Amino acid sequence: MTGRVIRVLIVDDSELIRTILSEVINASPLLEVVGAACDAFEAKKMVAELKPDVITLDVEMPKVDGLRFLEVLMKAQPTPVVMISTLTKANADTTLRALELGAVDYIAKPSINQSDLFKRYANTVVRKVTQAAQCRVVRQITGESKPASKVPTIKANRVLAIGASTGGTEAIRSVMQQLPPDNFAIVLAQHMPAGFTTTYAERLNRSTGFKVVEAKGGELLQPGVAYLAPGNFHLRVIRKGNQLYTDVFSAEKVSGHRPSVDVLFDSIAEEVGKHALAALLTGMGKDGAKGLKKVHSAGGFTVAQDEESCVVFGMPKEAIALGAVSEVSTLSNVGDVLISSLSR
Repeated sequence: MTGRVIRVLIVDDSELIRTILSEVINASPLLEVVGAACDAFEAKKMVAELKPDVITLDVEMPKVDGLRFLEVLMKAQPTPVVMISTLTKANADTTLRALELGAVDYIAKPSINQSDLFKRYANTVVRKVTQAAQCRVVRQITGESKPASKVPTIKANRVLAIGASTGGTEAIRSVMQQLPPDNFAIVLAQHMPAGFTTTYAERLNRSTGFKVVEAKGGELLQPGVAYLAPGNFHLRVIRKGNQLYTDVFSAEKVSGHRPSVDVLFDSIAEEVGKHALAALLTGMGKDGAKGLKKVHSAGGFTVAQDEESCVVFGMPKEAIALGAVSEVSTLSNVGDVLISSLSR
């Protein structure tokens, strides 16, 4: 999108929200609001006429809700969509469903009570809408994934760390569906705010063969279980004797994030070494690249998602440039690549 202004369509039933978002977006020299629709019917016409680069979409709208509009949009005219959602547990499930349908990101509803907070919010809107314009809209395929491959029992009990950001909620789910639970303990870092990770863990628990929990800290790593870093906390693996445990802690952001993929990858490089497995999936920025390099340098096996299947080829690209990757793979084949690595 470099070289021209990013054209944005706002879809929200609240006149106040439309006004706020319009002012925030138009204040950036990089962005321009080309239309503001109050419902899905008006939005459908505007999408056809204006062909926006990015759409901000309210989750809850009258007549036709945001999810239904998104589903139709992704079939008719796939466009990068940023969902506007109240960050509550109820809306977290709806927003995660939107990501399944093809939305690339989400932003909280604005709060205008404090000017300093609103300035931070405005910066977030501009950043996420600008990033969305760079995203590849990947048609999400729902339903059954290919069966997980079998692994010889002798190769069981391996620790796999997976990190992702933009586009990662569905990428992680896809990889986990490809893996036989009996052979892997998984630790996960997905850039996601507090409140959303609980719901995300529940969704992964329902849709994969793994028992997925939001890590609390102190859990013994066990095959068949996946431990997700909670929003606003780092997750790492620590060793006590011959056993590995989760450790959840609050500290400064690393690589701009908390949870940070680098923190998670660093820990398995140190504690698991040459037996570690790590996968870096779609995401904006550099988080995870240096950590993946440490896993690779420690003798562990590392895989990065390829550009074609990424929503954003940022984090994997950085890791590849660092020489941190044992193999580059399309998303649908990451599981097989990881399983094949066990016979090295």
